[in-house]
Order: sequence, then C-alpha cells, then structure tokens
Amino acid sequence: KFEDERSELEKEESNAKHAHEMLSQDLTNSISTSKEDRHDKAQEKAKTAQREADAKGDLQDTISSRDSDQEYLDDLTAECKSKSDDFEARQTLR
Repeated sequence: KFEDERSELEKEESNAKHAHEMLSQDLTNSISTSKEDRHDKAQEKAKTAQREADAKGDLQDTISSRDSDQEYLDDLTAECKSKSDDFEARQTLR
C-alpha cells in the first residue's frame, strides 16, 4: 500500500516538475520573442524617424525652390508688363 502511494506521489511530483519545466520554457520563449519584437520595433522606429527627417529636408528644399521660382515669375511678369506698357506708349506716339 505504501509503495503504491509512494509511486503515485512520485508520479504527481514528476508531472508537476514537467509542468513547471514546460511553463518555464514557455516563459523563456515568450521573453525571447518579446525582446526580438522590441528590437525590430526599435529599428523600424529609427528608420521611420530617418524617413521623416529626410522628408522634412525635402519639403524645405521644395519650399525654398518654389519661393525662388515665384520671385522669378513675379519679376518676369513685372518686366513684361513694363515692356508692354512701353510698347503701347510708343505705339500711341506714332
């Protein structure tokens, strides 16, 4: 009777030990996966920040170029209007 009880307790202990090892392994795998995910997300965040900085730089370049082009257009329009007015004035004198 004691041997049956002892073997039953050993079996329960073995099952509990196995369950503990399985839980420990699962938690270890979960930690590893979480660390990898964190690393991947950190890399993605850094890449996103770099793309954002590049886009902001491109935007500033584009705005600067647009402003320069607008200034040139305004000057050219004024020059054309001036020449047109001069031409009209000369035509009325004839």
